[in-house]
Amino acid sequence: MSDEPTPVVLLLHGPNLNLLGEREPEIYGSATLADHVATATEAAAAHGLALEHLQSNAESDLVDAIHRARGRCVAIIVNPGALTHYAWSLHDALGAYDGVVIELHLSNPNGREPWRHTSVVAPVATGTIAGLGGHGYALAVEAVARLLSTGRT
Repeated sequence: MSDEPTPVVLLLHGPNLNLLGEREPEIYGSATLADHVATATEAAAAHGLALEHLQSNAESDLVDAIHRARGRCVAIIVNPGALTHYAWSLHDALGAYDGVVIELHLSNPNGREPWRHTSVVAPVATGTIAGLGGHGYALAVEAVARLLSTGRT
């Protein structure tokens, strides 16, 4: 048994994602936020990682969570919701974070309205997973595990 603490991955969800399963299921699917968190938690455990989760409709809560993750969490998986397209404070906070950052979207923003095609998160993310629905959560955790195993951040 190792005395090393379990590496922590922070999973963040932005505005309106608390309504998953109810809001526009034809776009976002019928799974709830709790379903997606459970998928990510299970995937993390399979890779020896712990998962913490926060959803907030307030941009400042997400920025504060990113700040608290510095030096404590090995990775952040973030589904910023609509904040993807204009939240420069998230961009700056993630840019100051020194671990793996995976941007995650249930739908494919590039296949939707033109205003969704720009992500202010992408330039500071290690990678982006989009358009694969709930499967993206397991893939995001897998990406984190692989990146950590190769030392790439």
